[in-house]
Amino acid sequence: MQNYVLTTCSTADISAEHLKSRNIDFIKFSFFIDGVEYKDDIGQSLENDKFYQMMADGADTKTSQPNADEYVEFFKPYLENGKDIIHLNLSSGLSGSMTSAKIAAEELENQYPGRKIYIVDSLGASSGMAVLVDEMADRRDSGMSIDDLYKWTEENKLNVHHWFFTSDLTYFVRGGRVSKVAGWFGSILKICPLLNVDNNGKLIKREKIRKKENVIKAIVKKMEEFAFDGINYNGRCYISNAACYDDASAVKDLIEATFPNMKDKVIINNIGTTIGSHTGPGTVALFFLGQKREN
Repeated sequence: MQNYVLTTCSTADISAEHLKSRNIDFIKFSFFIDGVEYKDDIGQSLENDKFYQMMADGADTKTSQPNADEYVEFFKPYLENGKDIIHLNLSSGLSGSMTSAKIAAEELENQYPGRKIYIVDSLGASSGMAVLVDEMADRRDSGMSIDDLYKWTEENKLNVHHWFFTSDLTYFVRGGRVSKVAGWFGSILKICPLLNVDNNGKLIKREKIRKKENVIKAIVKKMEEFAFDGINYNGRCYISNAACYDDASAVKDLIEATFPNMKDKVIINNIGTTIGSHTGPGTVALFFLGQKREN
């Protein structure tokens, strides 16, 4: 067994059971519902469906990233047990938590000389982080050293593609990412924005597509365009959804019809409470491995 641990954030949006089965621990972000604080434990204490229903009923949601002290508390037990750490963090383009993680790592490296703490900026989010951390776990389990795994991850993290669409602009307007006027016209015209995470780890609006059935086709076309081996792709493919499982299932069905090697390999996850506090219900995201992301 390798003498290091692999950790990530609750923002990886894959089940706690899956992470446990891969021997991957996670640090919990926080979220607030009408001013009451909760820990994002990936749906264990507050089910995602209930969370999104509270949003739909008008609850105000906010999020809070772990501070440096919380990262110290999370990492310290592993160091005390003689383990090194490689941690995959939420994108610096979406959160300031990378800074907190690095401050904690520097403090702990001074306390535990000789121990290694690698902090990796995933430049991604949601189940895109899950794709990458699962790839990392595969290599850890095959015997890769922590140094080589860190190098591999830095060299390959931009091969994970993140594409999103939403059929409900309400929360994009509420969060200030879409103006009220644009949101009103978008709703009337049934506009579904297609977005992706760029090579700087930031969420970028790419296309405005009318009608949900068209944006479902468009997101699968992006996979055809960018996935390794085109329609012959047979690597990991995760979909996450915010209270719109039928839409995610429609994307899955189209992928399996388009990519003959993907039968039974597409996994649908939930967009968790941290990411979902900003997207709201109605968001579907697609993640796969492909050519390196460029701006």
